[in-house]
Amino acid sequence: MEARWLRYARRGLTAASIALLGGGALWGVGFARFNSMARHTGAPPAAADGIVVLTGGADRIETALRLLVEGRAPYLMVSGVARGADMADLMRRVPLDADQASRVTLGHAAQSTSGNAAETAPWARAHHMRRLIVVTAGYHVPRALLEVRRALPDVELQAVAVQSPALRSAPPAASVRVLAAEYDKLLAVWLGLSRLLETKEAS
Repeated sequence: MEARWLRYARRGLTAASIALLGGGALWGVGFARFNSMARHTGAPPAAADGIVVLTGGADRIETALRLLVEGRAPYLMVSGVARGADMADLMRRVPLDADQASRVTLGHAAQSTSGNAAETAPWARAHHMRRLIVVTAGYHVPRALLEVRRALPDVELQAVAVQSPALRSAPPAASVRVLAAEYDKLLAVWLGLSRLLETKEAS
């Protein structure tokens, strides 16, 4: 009886080990692809109906403001703006004329990526947008697009990736940790666990 129990236990451990190794290999392949994608910037799209920038770095906001000034889209939303920040703070980065400033909406409610999507959706619908430029950090693009696409399934999304200063200046090991953490968040969102991430991102 005991020998039979040991055989079953060994088989169970072997199956668990194979599953862990297989899962680790799949994670590694996916992360390698994600790592390459996260460091790619690419050219901005020619035109769209609107621009949304998901805050988290000055470079993101500057990029979005310049796209507005260049006429890439007529409207801009800055989602997840810190409490107390206003247009004067943004215009110190990129000067806007009165007409351009009037077409910028500041969203103060979002505290997470899913919150950015929820904040963006009614604004985009109010302006009847069919094509939207999403500006965020390169490593954040896949998760941001996934969340915004769920909130706006009928809108074509075009990403403008901004290379994060944290990745440019961080040692290689630190960059890998940042990217691995973001990749795990992407997998969580893909599995439908956005609510779990909302609490962590807001804290």
